[in-house]
Amino acid sequence: MAKQVVATPTLFIDGKWEHASDSKTSQVLNPYDGSVLAEVDEATPDDARRAIAVAKTFFCESDWRDRPIVDRCALLVRFADLLQERKEELAEIETLDTGKTLNESKIDIDDVTTVFRFYAQEARKLALEKHIKGDAIPDSVQSIVVHEPVGVCVLITPWNYPILQLCWKLAPALAVGNVVIMKPSEVTPLSTVYLTRMLVDAGFPPNAVQLLTAKGATIGPILTESEDVDLVSFTGGLGTGRSIIKSCADTVKRCTVELGGKNPNVVFADCDLAWAVDNVITAIFTHSGQVCSAGARLIVEDSIADQLVAGVVERAGQIVMGNGMDPTSETGPLVSAQHLAKVEEYVKIARDEGASILCGGTRPDPAKQPDLAKGYFFLPTVIDRCNRTMSIVQEETFGPILTVERFKDGDEKGAIALANDTKYGLAGGVQTKDQARALRVARQLRHGTIWTNTYGAYTAQAEWGGFGLSGNGRELGSKGLDEYVETKHIWSETKPALMGWFKGGAHM
Repeated sequence: MAKQVVATPTLFIDGKWEHASDSKTSQVLNPYDGSVLAEVDEATPDDARRAIAVAKTFFCESDWRDRPIVDRCALLVRFADLLQERKEELAEIETLDTGKTLNESKIDIDDVTTVFRFYAQEARKLALEKHIKGDAIPDSVQSIVVHEPVGVCVLITPWNYPILQLCWKLAPALAVGNVVIMKPSEVTPLSTVYLTRMLVDAGFPPNAVQLLTAKGATIGPILTESEDVDLVSFTGGLGTGRSIIKSCADTVKRCTVELGGKNPNVVFADCDLAWAVDNVITAIFTHSGQVCSAGARLIVEDSIADQLVAGVVERAGQIVMGNGMDPTSETGPLVSAQHLAKVEEYVKIARDEGASILCGGTRPDPAKQPDLAKGYFFLPTVIDRCNRTMSIVQEETFGPILTVERFKDGDEKGAIALANDTKYGLAGGVQTKDQARALRVARQLRHGTIWTNTYGAYTAQAEWGGFGLSGNGRELGSKGLDEYVETKHIWSETKPALMGWFKGGAHM
């Protein structure tokens, strides 16, 4: 199915599907078995420049940005309806491409449907002019604040949540009248190709959306350095994010980045043990740990640490790995051979640094699980006796790896200090029956999202983003809309008079 849905051409420029200008393509592989899912076009720098030119011309010369905001919001609602109408097919493409379970893909589509519906309502508020009054403003003056789109927005998205991360950017950008150039990860571009077709089917102007499939190194600098690009929104790794920020600096364009995290999950001794085990394994092993907000650092109170870790190890060994299309699979493979090698290297480093590998740490045994042998699978891994000097604790592994750190009984401040001892600051969890303590600790953690007595939930109405090296700017919520809006003040004098500052020429 995926081959038919996303057959080349996969570049969408100037309202048309096109091949790369040099006819080069690349293969997209199924992480479950390494088979070829599709061939996609590799956009060239010239293709990228043309997409920018088309987008800029359309933004400046069409009526798209001047249409009533309610009309654009109606398109968001239509697109949300299409997401549900085509949910099964889109979810299958996402699962084939990323390896995640089909159920996860369906949840992602439901979530972004909610995001489009939220911004279809939230953006309407911007249609209202804000009238400024005050003692310093004469009665003859009308002082208003209005909102306008930023312009040409480049949306660069990651491989772990292709649909989700794109739509978090796409919905607010289009709602307020921007035009977008989408650049999905070269590892998982297929659902973005399909979504582009859906956008046109929903009635969005074809030239309001451009799609470039390519390796980031090939066209990334063209997109981020261009004077005709007004905003870049990126979700991905720290190294690439730093490069993008630097490349946006010369043109002083808006740049928002979400760069992952090394997220603490703090568990106090008053938790029910079975409940805590379930919380911890869900926080880290969902989507094989390939989640920017995964609870990768277990920070646990001494008196229950051994029991809790033993329970996590036991449950980790019971997780059913397999084809995401198989309803019995609880988690799938890592996304690529390259990423698998990276995760394996992190475990080796942890072992060399003196940590204790309690379970996992390897690929599945092909003799015991031959059906997983061709894929990029890595066993759920628990690493104990960790400390903050270790790379495995400091760096984002983005895999099914849980590290264990311990704090003394009753040492709430010690737990907070451990949880905040990271260069990142995206998300974290606090698990305790003491609700007052849960909120007290949550307020002290320097992370953008904190869950207490749960892990991983989010809502379109609340902002998402991180502290520290986890990035800048916010997605979702009202602030996520603000990223794509310029605010303009218009001061209108209704009774013009001479300014009188300079005396000469008053007789004219």
